[in-house]
Amino acid sequence: MLLNIYLKEMKDCFRDRRTLLLTVFLPIVMMSGLVFFYEGMGSTDEGEKYKLAVDSSFSNDEAAIFEEYDAIDIVKSADPEQTFAEGKAQGALLLNPNFHETVKMGKDASVTMIGDSSSENSSNLMTMVATALTDYEKRIVADRLQAQGTDASLIQPFSVEQKEMSEDNVGLNLIAFLIPMMLALAIGVGAGPAAADLFSGEKEKKTMEALLMSPVSRSTLLTAKWLTISTIGAITGMITLIVVALEITFLTENLKKGISFGNEVYLIIGIAIFLSIIYAMFIASLLMITSIIGKTIKEAQSYSTPILLVVIFPAMMLATTSVNELAFWHFAAPIMNLFSLFKELLLGVIDYEHIFITLGSNLLSLFIIFIICRILFMKDKWVMN
Repeated sequence: MLLNIYLKEMKDCFRDRRTLLLTVFLPIVMMSGLVFFYEGMGSTDEGEKYKLAVDSSFSNDEAAIFEEYDAIDIVKSADPEQTFAEGKAQGALLLNPNFHETVKMGKDASVTMIGDSSSENSSNLMTMVATALTDYEKRIVADRLQAQGTDASLIQPFSVEQKEMSEDNVGLNLIAFLIPMMLALAIGVGAGPAAADLFSGEKEKKTMEALLMSPVSRSTLLTAKWLTISTIGAITGMITLIVVALEITFLTENLKKGISFGNEVYLIIGIAIFLSIIYAMFIASLLMITSIIGKTIKEAQSYSTPILLVVIFPAMMLATTSVNELAFWHFAAPIMNLFSLFKELLLGVIDYEHIFITLGSNLLSLFIIFIICRILFMKDKWVMN
């Protein structure tokens, strides 16, 4: 009986074109947009040109300060600051008159950089200008020390070399942030319409009473509807992941560089699929509560909106958290543990303790929420409109 009800509900869900559009095509379109957005974020600035406005008296010696920076185009202007304000340059540089000669003579010279920190292009240009001026300053200091017969190494007692653990791994870090957020959103968006229709929709269409009068226990009805919502959420998540994986593989460059799991690829994919199914079941339970409480589909969707949006916060919290900084609570907190474990898996880390903590936490939370759903569904107050 449970199987028959489950199959009937699945057919009804996929027979509805509106539900099919919301559960399958909308998540794919949304996630495809995110793929190309983050691909653009991960792209390098090679070939990018930035215009730097300078005074008309800017000499060749002063221009030589930036000769190693091909991305900087010098734009001479009678009023560099006004040129920048009009948007004809991404930044402006003001030097005191005869800047190069003043520096060579050992006199004080002033430099003013004008930019907009809220603009990515302007910030990039200002960073390059500051670096170029710093290099120029070091050369001047070294020349002055050499002229006095002093070893330039006296002012640099040690050198600093910075090494990144995730060096040349920008694509992988973006994927570790992108994939779990896409999966969580896709499962929520996919399961939401089905959840709202299977309970609030039944009440709104006045068919819930007839359904409850059938010789089927309420627990069986509840379980069948919950399995339907979970299945649709899992299917939506799987389809979205497949589409995203194909897009990353064939349509991106920076994100594609991050896909490399070595010999553990099948194990990681298997764990990820199993985790996605568990998460779909967890979200289905939460959405089921909102649909049972709601009297209409619109009301149920209003209740479910915060659940669909809350997944963004763990993604943002973990965006700047390294894998070696993840603690017990990251894997014990529902929803948060999805992002934490996926981040480990996508970075090639397989920690079975974290996997069991995540699964145990989700299963426990799922069981508690399902019990609450059953209590509500057993009361006519919540199932009758």
